[in-house]
Amino acid sequence: MTQIKRLFALWAVAMMTTGLVAQSNGCNSSYSRFGLGLLSDQSQGFNRSMGGVAQGFRSGTQVNMLNPASYSAIDSLTFIFDAGMGLKMGRIKGDGNSIRVMNTSLEYINAGLRICRGLGLSFGFVPYSTIGYNFNESRRVGSSYTTGQSITSQITYYGNGGLHQIYLGLGWNPFHKFSIGANISYLWGDYDHTMSQLFYEGSGSSSNTNYNTQNEDWTSDMKTYKLDLGVQYPVRLNKDNQLTFGATATLGHTIGSDVTLLRYTSKGDTLKHTTSKAFDLPYTIRAGASWSHKEQLTIGADYTMDRWSGCKVPMSESTATGSGIAIATDQYRNRHHVALGADYIHHPQVGGKYRDHIHYRIGASYSTSYVKVNGQNGPDEYSLRAGVGLPLKTTARSLINVSAEWLRRAPATGTQIKENYIMLHIGITFNEKWFEKWKFQ
Repeated sequence: MTQIKRLFALWAVAMMTTGLVAQSNGCNSSYSRFGLGLLSDQSQGFNRSMGGVAQGFRSGTQVNMLNPASYSAIDSLTFIFDAGMGLKMGRIKGDGNSIRVMNTSLEYINAGLRICRGLGLSFGFVPYSTIGYNFNESRRVGSSYTTGQSITSQITYYGNGGLHQIYLGLGWNPFHKFSIGANISYLWGDYDHTMSQLFYEGSGSSSNTNYNTQNEDWTSDMKTYKLDLGVQYPVRLNKDNQLTFGATATLGHTIGSDVTLLRYTSKGDTLKHTTSKAFDLPYTIRAGASWSHKEQLTIGADYTMDRWSGCKVPMSESTATGSGIAIATDQYRNRHHVALGADYIHHPQVGGKYRDHIHYRIGASYSTSYVKVNGQNGPDEYSLRAGVGLPLKTTARSLINVSAEWLRRAPATGTQIKENYIMLHIGITFNEKWFEKWKFQ
């Protein structure tokens, strides 16, 4: 192993360790309080700046984990390693207030190689969802009978966690052009939500202990699986143009993990309830196509539908003895996502000047929210992206992928919070001929 390979291997181990042990997942959105949290993009360095287009993308030099059928195209001589991180800066506005937030996060780690003719393998790590918020809500609830001062209730909401995903996948080309594939994933993570209530009299800065405060803690150590099935079929239109169709399906199911509600007050009252099978993963269908011209220009479009409607989520309910857990099926709606993107490289073959081998990318996406917020539809998301793929040298297929993204969460009603973000994504695709056989004369 050469020195550069050792450096990349060490960097890969460091990145993976960081991702697996990190407790912070780069999220400051109050919308992560609902459902399983904010769903992660899961696109990679090559297609993140293309709006996340993936279903019809098929290449021997990149790992496309969003359609496992693409693994059958992986080059027989190379080992592909890809990893990326993101920096997110944003402004959150609501109820006349505005705050700035900044987060960093590990976005993905994956690798791919060909096992034999027509059979490729990939494995890696990506986030599935993120939970991260901390905000207060204050309102006047009345006046004190003894002092006449106004009484203010302050509720603090705090959440942390989310689901992580590791996957192993195979892509197979069983006959002419047609490829199939599957990813089997293990998902795990924390579901941690806390609500605490305090009361204040007048303009006092300390809570009044004469009032019975209430607290709720929702916790779950979640573990489950996910199965994705994919197909791809390229059609050669003529010498210079190719159209590739792709589709994937994710099998939905009930998550068997327990969830616990702990409710307690300052007067010493404590209630604890535990139930299982309170969450679902949705059925998902994705379909798309990409058009390639002379291997220089690639344009793709994807559509995704997550069937969240009818999926279960735990809710607090009032009972004769206090509060308990109810399983609700009306807190979600189906999520629709559309993406469009393009990639251009002036000189895809070996030779020429360095600038001729740079990938120029642009993309956009739109998606509806899968959650309901206080009975109203959650915010729609709009995204515009642009980036470049910078080769390490003109004769190599290893790239540094850099992209910038503007993301807006537009609320369905004027009372919901508005979020705007500028994000910078940086990834490295390591692609070298590890399996080339040398001949000596």
